[in-house]
Amino acid sequence: MHYDIGQIMGGLYGDGIIGLKGAFDRDWVLRMGEDIEQLFQEARSVPHGALPRGPERWYVEVQPERVRGFPDIATHPWFVAVCEAVLGPEYKIVEIGFDIPFPGAADQPWHRDFPAPEATMKGRRLNSLAFNLTAVDTTLEMGAFEVAPGTQWDDLSGCTNEMFPPRELWPRFEERKVQKLAQMGDISARSALTIHRGTANRSSVPRPVLVVGVDAPDATNANHHDLQVTEGYAATLPARVLDHLTYRMVDKLETVEQHHVIEGLLKPAY
Repeated sequence: MHYDIGQIMGGLYGDGIIGLKGAFDRDWVLRMGEDIEQLFQEARSVPHGALPRGPERWYVEVQPERVRGFPDIATHPWFVAVCEAVLGPEYKIVEIGFDIPFPGAADQPWHRDFPAPEATMKGRRLNSLAFNLTAVDTTLEMGAFEVAPGTQWDDLSGCTNEMFPPRELWPRFEERKVQKLAQMGDISARSALTIHRGTANRSSVPRPVLVVGVDAPDATNANHHDLQVTEGYAATLPARVLDHLTYRMVDKLETVEQHHVIEGLLKPAY
């Protein structure tokens, strides 16, 4: 399968988000959802296993081998094409986790996921990407993901944590916002610097989303994560996956100590 590099680059350097519909079949997504549900229950039973990202919204970082479909994601032709086009042939997978807004989750404030690096603000280059895969068919009642296209280039120096624009700037994002209602099997790639927010879940069901973070060689997001791989699991992975993982080899999987706390998301936006 051939994917147009120009379209990939144009989408991520332009809007800051692109997607592929129907990348995986629904049975595959159901298995991913089962893994997420089990992993969430485990994470809630240990200290710091799940990080709050606002009212009734949680984030959990996990080990690759606990997600059965991880090799399928890491070898998917579109995933590989996007990573190589934007981040170069030596890209590294540095994060695997999931975000779950439960019923009662509130609108988040507009934000980016971490401060923009010098490579982006001065060099005008994206050196990291976040891939998202929904475990359910998203409806408006579940809380659409909202993104303000083109804002990955906004300068937030002087703003709170260089991540949270003040409310007087919110009209800019409201005017530009696009609502994304991903369906089972879809995969998206975005710059985590593009200003975005999760919206309120007014339904009666949770909306789990798997997250895969990928860096260019000069990015430093791996410092905030702890991708663990056992020797036995590493032996099952093809070199084209293992060579692109930033990982710590362990004899036995350990509880992931979560570090990527985003304090500004712990209060609703309204």
